[in-house]
Amino acid sequence: MTNTALEVRNVIKTFNIEGGGTINAVDDVSFDVKSGEFVALVGPSGSGKTTMLSILAALLTPTDGEVLIDGKDLARLNERKRVKLRREKIGFTFQSNNLIPFLTAEENVNFMLRLNGKGNKAGRMRSAELLARLGLSDRLRNLPGQMSGGQQQRVAIARALIHNPALVLADEPTASLDTERAYQVVETFANLIHENERAGIMVTHDLRMCKYVDRVLKMQDGKLVKIIEDKEEIEKLARGE
Repeated sequence: MTNTALEVRNVIKTFNIEGGGTINAVDDVSFDVKSGEFVALVGPSGSGKTTMLSILAALLTPTDGEVLIDGKDLARLNERKRVKLRREKIGFTFQSNNLIPFLTAEENVNFMLRLNGKGNKAGRMRSAELLARLGLSDRLRNLPGQMSGGQQQRVAIARALIHNPALVLADEPTASLDTERAYQVVETFANLIHENERAGIMVTHDLRMCKYVDRVLKMQDGKLVKIIEDKEEIEKLARGE
């Protein structure tokens, strides 16, 4: 039976605006993501998708509603436990990669294992195997500055997955890549999400990348306005039809 890794229940995030008043950047949003499911979160600029992702990453606290990751309600955790959950249960990969420039590809991935107390020989072997799976076996000892943008992004994917998080979040992971590399990165990411039974959410402005996801969640003006589950409809969206 597939587990529900992420549950979002009636989430609202309200911000004060200059001159008085408030605005709901996220307005009563609810959805679930199951383990092994890869979901795209799309919408125009200002739709609330980045705020939503920050809430899912436990970086922002919702004004109202519930977010459960692996059954744990973020609102019920104190700051210390929230930091622990973020480190152990959530993987991140972002547009800028955020790789540590003075560490090699292998060391960047192993660093996440060390943060979680798993920097042992077995963990290091798994790190090397995952990087090889991503086509980087000849780049293990390269610094980020010695790798292409696509290679750096694949290192970031390995780092996001290496500690077996329940939820993996990707924020515009292809924005700095050319089309061919973008397709390669997202396809690899999708395959790993499915194979490792992780819940994956990708925020993207490039609808072509939706061809690799299982569902598309569309936000507008802070609301979740459409959920696309039909594979043919998703493929049409990715083709721009």
